[in-house]
Amino acid sequence: MYQSIEDFLQIQTNLFTIKYSYSEIRKMTNKFKEKLGEGAYGTVFKGKLRSGPFVAVKVMHKSMTSGQEFIGEVSTIGRIHHVNVAQLIGFCVEGSKRALVYEFMFNGSLDKYIFLQQGTVSLTYKQMFDISLGVARGIDYLHQGCDMQILHFDIKPHNILLDENFNPKLSDFGLAKLYSADDSIVSITAARGTVGYMAPELFYKNIGGVSYKADVYSYGMLLMEMAVRRKNTSPFEDHLSQIYFPTWVYDQFNDGNDIEMHASEEDRRFVKKMMIVALWCIQMKPADRPAMNKVVEMLEGDVELLQMPPRPFIAPRDV
Repeated sequence: MYQSIEDFLQIQTNLFTIKYSYSEIRKMTNKFKEKLGEGAYGTVFKGKLRSGPFVAVKVMHKSMTSGQEFIGEVSTIGRIHHVNVAQLIGFCVEGSKRALVYEFMFNGSLDKYIFLQQGTVSLTYKQMFDISLGVARGIDYLHQGCDMQILHFDIKPHNILLDENFNPKLSDFGLAKLYSADDSIVSITAARGTVGYMAPELFYKNIGGVSYKADVYSYGMLLMEMAVRRKNTSPFEDHLSQIYFPTWVYDQFNDGNDIEMHASEEDRRFVKKMMIVALWCIQMKPADRPAMNKVVEMLEGDVELLQMPPRPFIAPRDV
């Protein structure tokens, strides 16, 4: 099995990545001294290349023995370069030991700034808007800018990394899938992603096939959280109508009420634009959602020109 992973990576001639030995991985992380975080597939450590730059080294968990997530990540992200996609510098595959070496993101992941953690600086509405636009451009590139269409399937705040200038980069391609650009509907054997961001067609087959529109839905849920800096669903809300936040937001806009916020007129425009675009992205039926290039267009355009979408539904039976 480990040999087959090595063989696969050996024939990936179009990868722009370096193959490291495990001893090099140990050296660059100073024997795994500084832990940056932990995910479903591996633990991330801070490292330093001999040439000077800092890196983030993801050491895959031993339990991930199939290697599919590892192969998925290397073969997907190893072939692309985009300002809004985290760059894979190299990888290590040595027996059961596997690691991925990424460029280091000085400001960590976006979730710290949406759901403000203690000691984290608060971002301005303009910064949050710029980040949302960068993320949209990154997803649009995955969908349309490569020779193969790349569907991420796990867009959420934890997987958006920020560099020293708060430029966003998409990361964690363990669940990503490569498809021919001609494939409008893709086949997946099981629902993939993170609850709260997963598109409804991954659960309900009767509303449409799975396509790149699944990423559009996830982006919409992310965008709404960025606009209001709170989780989309909260069982602890005082008002029951606010529990499914998107529906509540829609009703507020439709009734001509401004979302309560202490902000300037310009900031309100940023938030309104993000909200309306988010509501378009989270439409129940995939066919009703815009493609990511249209999302970028809407975010770059004038808020006054944006039309309100239909009211979002919680379940297919409401459609």
